Amino acid sequence: MKKRSRIVAFLLLLVMLGSLIGATVKPIIKDVRLGLDLQGGFEVLYEVQPLKGKEGQKITEDVVSDTAGALRNRVDVLGVSEPVIQVESNNRIRVQLAGVEDQETARELLSTQANLTFRDADDNLMLDGDDLKEGKAKANFGQNGNPVVTLEMKDPDKFGQVTAEIKAKAPENVMVIWMDFEEGVDSYKEERMKEKPKFISAPSVKEVINSSNVEINGSFTVEETKDLAGILNAGALPVHLEEIYSTSVGAQFGAQALDKTILAGIVGISLIFLFMLVYYRVPGFVAVITLSVYIYLILTVFTGINGVLTLPGIAALMLGVGMAVDANILTYERIREELRVGKSVKTAFSVGAKSAFTAILDANITTLLAAVVLFIFGTSSVKGFATMLIISILVSFLTAVWGSRLLLGLLVNSGMLDGKTGLFGISKSRVHAPEEDVDTLDLTTKFDRFDFVRSRKKFYVVSMALIIAGIIVLGIFKLNLGIDFAGGTRVEILSDNPVTTEEISNTLEKLGHPASDIVISGDTNNIGVVRYKEEFKQETVNKFKKDLMAHYGADPNISTVSNTVGKELAENALKALLVAALGIIIYVAFRFEWRMGVSSIIGLIHDAFFMVAVFSISRLEVDITFIAAVLTIVGYSINDTIVTFDRIRENLHKRGKIDSADELAEIVNKSLRQTLGRSVNTVLTVVFVVVALIALGAEAIRPFSIALLIGLLAGTYSSIFISAQIWFDLKKKELDKTGTLKVEKEKKQWGSDEPVV
Repeated sequence: MKKRSRIVAFLLLLVMLGSLIGATVKPIIKDVRLGLDLQGGFEVLYEVQPLKGKEGQKITEDVVSDTAGALRNRVDVLGVSEPVIQVESNNRIRVQLAGVEDQETARELLSTQANLTFRDADDNLMLDGDDLKEGKAKANFGQNGNPVVTLEMKDPDKFGQVTAEIKAKAPENVMVIWMDFEEGVDSYKEERMKEKPKFISAPSVKEVINSSNVEINGSFTVEETKDLAGILNAGALPVHLEEIYSTSVGAQFGAQALDKTILAGIVGISLIFLFMLVYYRVPGFVAVITLSVYIYLILTVFTGINGVLTLPGIAALMLGVGMAVDANILTYERIREELRVGKSVKTAFSVGAKSAFTAILDANITTLLAAVVLFIFGTSSVKGFATMLIISILVSFLTAVWGSRLLLGLLVNSGMLDGKTGLFGISKSRVHAPEEDVDTLDLTTKFDRFDFVRSRKKFYVVSMALIIAGIIVLGIFKLNLGIDFAGGTRVEILSDNPVTTEEISNTLEKLGHPASDIVISGDTNNIGVVRYKEEFKQETVNKFKKDLMAHYGADPNISTVSNTVGKELAENALKALLVAALGIIIYVAFRFEWRMGVSSIIGLIHDAFFMVAVFSISRLEVDITFIAAVLTIVGYSINDTIVTFDRIRENLHKRGKIDSADELAEIVNKSLRQTLGRSVNTVLTVVFVVVALIALGAEAIRPFSIALLIGLLAGTYSSIFISAQIWFDLKKKELDKTGTLKVEKEKKQWGSDEPVV
């Protein structure tokens, strides 16, 4: 009866979880806020500078805060839902507006000084914004039915005096109304000759007007009068805003990126589910359940904190699935080992789950270190990736450890799995009888024919050859730095038909923006990526977008980064790598002996440099997401290395005493063979996701995905063939000095992978 109740409890939990997810997942997905790279929009980083003519103006925290408030009021005028306006450092404000259709108008309204002035034909100041009543600007219609903006003056008599002065200046008796007039630059007499003058309007004053009501008319549309009234009511900016970074994403790009990346995610995660079911059978089925719950919880938590989902964020979610799988694989491999030495299903489950717990903790902490560093030093999109990765780590620990243990425990303790090792993916021919008293150290593996230690010098030579080749190539070709680090402008052109470099080059030349750095990409060669060394100003970007839209029928993506921001991003990226490395060194030193720490760090340097060398050789663009990929791989690599060293230490404790280099080599070889299956399976599941992102995901994260794939393969290689072998050589020197290595059996330490018996 007790056994049946556990099966019933398992089934009830499945029904409850399925019902909960089925009933609430649609509203949760609906509430997910999409970043501008998934729905179009723009992001601008402004540097707050003194007003022109007021160079002595101090830019204080209060001034920057007031400016951010003024920008927020202007965004309200635009009617944009959920804008992001953040004050960064002492003099910078980042504005993100996702889903904005008319990006040109929105950017103009944000950066417009909104300093309204009334001047005569000789540009003499007659009245300014201080003479207007606050909040009284209204969009209206004039006597002839044309859209106008009405204002209210504080002092009607003063307005009467001004109109009298201007009337007396006939025939040039015009009241020129300017927005953001620049002394020494703007001139009425020059602008009036242009088809589209910079001033708003220039009505003739034929009589004195003693009234508080003023009407501004011009060739306005209804929307323009609403925008002008709104920006005047929001108030003039107390400072000058200089764009130092901007990115503009077309709606078509965003929709395409979202669809492609979701498809890649579905394919990648489905492959993981299939692999777990085929390889681990019943435990694999439990993993599929907990992974589904994991994805649901991630989205729930993310919407709960009002997070913004970006392309890198989706990638982090998918990588998180790989990490959650890693936790399951660690547990299931240990359970399978205990089953193979003849222990009962219940005992194997108990011992395996306990022995894997702290190794899983290690894996999560090391990757969490990299994620936190990314969040601190990263820019907006990288912060989104880091946020999703941090949530993924915490939630995967909950579902993959506690959830899997709960569900699998119900089945194990029901007795329905007793003696059925095939349901764990183990044939009976591989199971030893209990009376044989076989230790897990003596179990055979699929990799017994490999002598890793004896071949270590070959691995060293291969790695050194690759590193030297990488140094030479890096010295000659350098890195293909994106505008994130080099500064400049990057334009992505989307076409309905395949395009060629020559065709885009000719088009850009006709539009007045000739370019030589053009790369064709996209599944059907329908995307052209153009880079310019110079930074485009807002007016240039607006015109360029219009011209490209008219020619290709789709809004382009245009990003600009100033040299200042590029240098800062490079410095922050370097700081992030150094801080992450320092954190890992401290962690490894705390967890292991110094030899294992040194070996781990050499392996990490090997992985990072290998990624850099491959990017240099392949000429792939290095942008800020490349740093995110490097730090993520650092977490994965150290995790793999730690699991290997945990097993080496466990097997040393079992042996107790080492009398020769051959015995030490045997321990290292055995440990590598035992953990290699777990390493291969873990990397394979993550590779499913990464390859899906490369093959089916958006172009924007393809370099990021390629960097992850390279790093994953390099990380697995280094933990097995480099780090463990370097530790062997260092430990062998100690053995040569002492003649004998005594390893006392010790209590289970935090973070260790050794079983509690």
